[in-house]
Amino acid sequence: MADRAVLRLGTRGSRLARIQTAEVAQALAAQGVETREVIIQSEGDRDRVSSLYELGGRGVFVRAIEQALLDGAIDVAVHSAKDVPSTPLAGAPLAAFLPRADVRDALATADGRGLADLPPGATVGTGSRRRAAQLLARRPDVVPADIRGNVDTRLRKLADGEVDALLLATAGLIRLGRAEAATELLPPDLMLPAPGQGAIALQCRADDADALDLLASCNDAATYAAVTAERAALGALGVGCALPIAALGHARGGEVTLLARLLSLDGARRVEVQRSAPVEDAAALGGEVGAALLERGGREMLGEIER
Repeated sequence: MADRAVLRLGTRGSRLARIQTAEVAQALAAQGVETREVIIQSEGDRDRVSSLYELGGRGVFVRAIEQALLDGAIDVAVHSAKDVPSTPLAGAPLAAFLPRADVRDALATADGRGLADLPPGATVGTGSRRRAAQLLARRPDVVPADIRGNVDTRLRKLADGEVDALLLATAGLIRLGRAEAATELLPPDLMLPAPGQGAIALQCRADDADALDLLASCNDAATYAAVTAERAALGALGVGCALPIAALGHARGGEVTLLARLLSLDGARRVEVQRSAPVEDAAALGGEVGAALLERGGREMLGEIER
């Protein structure tokens, strides 16, 4: 890094994104690296009305940051891993992941009710088809309601009575200091998380050897293996967040285990696959699990959603 005094970290301008970027800066500071935050407005930040599916899915929050990286305006892109499309950007690998936070989803209600206590017809705000499908699988009598906005905005809508409940990522609530807003933490067997949920991904240019070396120094190997497997499963399906796909990997003792779940939009049908492999084969494992999901009924579900 002799020719670069400060490492420029590109991030969205939301409070959560900046908190995550501060975590990255702290990890790099421990390696003696000075950083500077560069805020980049994403398409998803500019358009707060259209659904994520109308805007183009997962890439809506990362495209502008990735372009800034390729243009040389920043040295490292900081992403919520679950927002990054499964197809790698040519010339800009995901080089590292910080240690993963809580992967669970949380239910938030204004009156303290849990999921089992919601009345029939209750509206549950979520912008995720994955969450909506798994919610309907457990409570087909409630109504998922599409909702946009950051966590604070969603919690305000809940307090104002626009919805009866919210489904949110626990990691985001914790990072924002809003953990008390969670009425119930939903176990993965009920609400399996999105691929990459709870993880912070660090991306740099493939030809930037200095940045690659620095990011390797703060990479968490277990998170890297788990999220690599999850993202590969998503990639094998050839879809983004338009499909209710959930996946969770665990790396331990040189082995990674991946559980993936694919659901119909109404939650009435689902298929699951769980397999294990050595950590060095995490990407291949994800591809195998994704292919198995397709073979066991996922291809038909995909066809129905695309129609």
